[in-house]
Amino acid sequence: QVHLVESGGGLVQPGGSLRLSCAASGIIFSIYTVGWYRQAPGKHREFVHSISSGGGTKSADSVKGRFSISRDNAKNTVYLQMDSLKREDTAVYYCNAVYSTSRGEKYDYWGQGTQVTVSS
Repeated sequence: QVHLVESGGGLVQPGGSLRLSCAASGIIFSIYTVGWYRQAPGKHREFVHSISSGGGTKSADSVKGRFSISRDNAKNTVYLQMDSLKREDTAVYYCNAVYSTSRGEKYDYWGQGTQVTVSS
């Protein structure tokens, strides 16, 4: 059974930092692209940052220069370092792991989310 468990969310003041973790079990974690998405109240879920199995990263324009992503395959964990947080970063943050085979099969898993609230 596959599990993705996010942690590290919480309440932080504007300008502060948080580090989110996504711990995976039940999959060969190293072959998956892992991404972070977020969903604010009344809004659609949006892409934040991702890291491929080879370490390549992509990020949304809204977080460039403030958020960074890394992975530790030995710990089956991906981290999202969030600095210079803004009120508009407030959302539930979700971890996603995806892998597509050469035959077109897709394996796609989501965590349960962790709340990040940026407020003074």
